[in-house]
Amino acid sequence: MPRIKLQRFAENANRPNIVEPGKANFGQLAGRWAADFFHNDHPLVLEVGCGKGEYTVGLAQLHPEQNFLGLDIKGERIWRGSTRAEALGLTNVGFLRLLAHQLTEHFAPGELGEIWITFPDPRPRDRDIKRRLTAPRFLDMYQALLAPGGVAQLKTDSEGLFEYTMEVLAGRPGATIEVATRDLYAETDPAFAAAQAIQTHFEGKYRAVGVPIKYVRFRL
Repeated sequence: MPRIKLQRFAENANRPNIVEPGKANFGQLAGRWAADFFHNDHPLVLEVGCGKGEYTVGLAQLHPEQNFLGLDIKGERIWRGSTRAEALGLTNVGFLRLLAHQLTEHFAPGELGEIWITFPDPRPRDRDIKRRLTAPRFLDMYQALLAPGGVAQLKTDSEGLFEYTMEVLAGRPGATIEVATRDLYAETDPAFAAAQAIQTHFEGKYRAVGVPIKYVRFRL
């Protein structure tokens, strides 16, 4: 393993804004994230598959009245998000190193106020359908963890993933699509303003080559 990765992993192990295997609080925060990790009583927002943490950190900057947690399995990606959060002096943002299918082991039912899914791997092969982050098994987890009235939001450049998600939601009892668009940045309705407020590096690259950003906000 390259020395720089080892150095970053060592830094992760000592950073208070990262929860990962090997730390004393890993697996111990379900139902206690606000009180024991953020030390407040603010609502908790989770970004599933946060990558380098651009969106998680951006949300935390915009909304100091909420707590934000970015989830990703890649330690080096989390290091980048953690580094930016520390540089900005943000205390309402943290990162959890975890596989997405383990969510229910680390959060209590109803603990999340909101979930963001931003530019996940679309998993285009049929054999990978169950691994899509809007597949029914993941929606089941989100539903269990969201508080009553909680919302989930997807941003993606993938037409295939967007269409798949819309179909799954349309066939899911109790699911409600609040707003949806195939071209987020062409929308002028204020209902899309929150999703337009933050643009990641890769999101900008997609737009620069004419790929429209798809978006849907839904309740389960």
